[in-house]
Amino acid sequence: MLLLVSSVKLVAEIALMALIGQWLLGLLAGARRDTNFFYQLLQTLTSPFVKLARMLSPRIVLDRHVPLVAFLLLSFAWLVATITRVSICLQIGVEQCR
Repeated sequence: MLLLVSSVKLVAEIALMALIGQWLLGLLAGARRDTNFFYQLLQTLTSPFVKLARMLSPRIVLDRHVPLVAFLLLSFAWLVATITRVSICLQIGVEQCR
C-alpha cells in the first residue's frame, strides 16, 4: 500500500512540476512558445492530465483554463497521497518508511 501511495505522489509531483515549467516557459517564450522544443516536451508530458481534466470539468470551463483545473486536481491528489503516506508511516513506524 505504501508503494502505491508513494507512486501516486511521485506521479503527481512530476506532473505538477511539468505544468509549472510549462507555464513559466510560456511566459518567457510568449507567442512563439508553440515552436519551442522544451515547451512542446512539457506539453506532451502533461497532455494526459490536461485531457483528464477536460473530461472531468464541465463544458462551461474554457479550454485555456483546463491546465489550471489539471493543476488543482493534481495538487489535491498530491495532498491526499501525502496525508495517506504520513498516516501509513505513523502506523507501521517511521523507521520502516525511509
